[in-house]
Amino acid sequence: MPLDILISPAWAQQGGESPSMLPMIFTMVLIFAVMYFMVIRPQSKRTKAHRALVAALAEGDEVLASGGMVGRITGVADQFVTVEVAKDVQVKVQRQSVSAVLPKGTIKGI
Repeated sequence: MPLDILISPAWAQQGGESPSMLPMIFTMVLIFAVMYFMVIRPQSKRTKAHRALVAALAEGDEVLASGGMVGRITGVADQFVTVEVAKDVQVKVQRQSVSAVLPKGTIKGI
């Protein structure tokens, strides 16, 4: 045939066993395990620790807000906290935006 020059004729392979699916399944399980221990688990730990930090906020705590503001909590509500950033300067921020509780006396050192 004239097309045999462009397309090689298909040769039948010898009959054999079909490839096993076990290595592919093992690889998929291994990839999921690595993703779980490297990404998912640490992120859930950080989220759980941040929820505990936000739930434990109290008046008098010195905090660092996510915007970089440092101040002392003067009032706590359900969704917001009032933070005193300077003498007679109070700002309301969302509880979720508090990123860290600082040790007592940190503000005096700044």
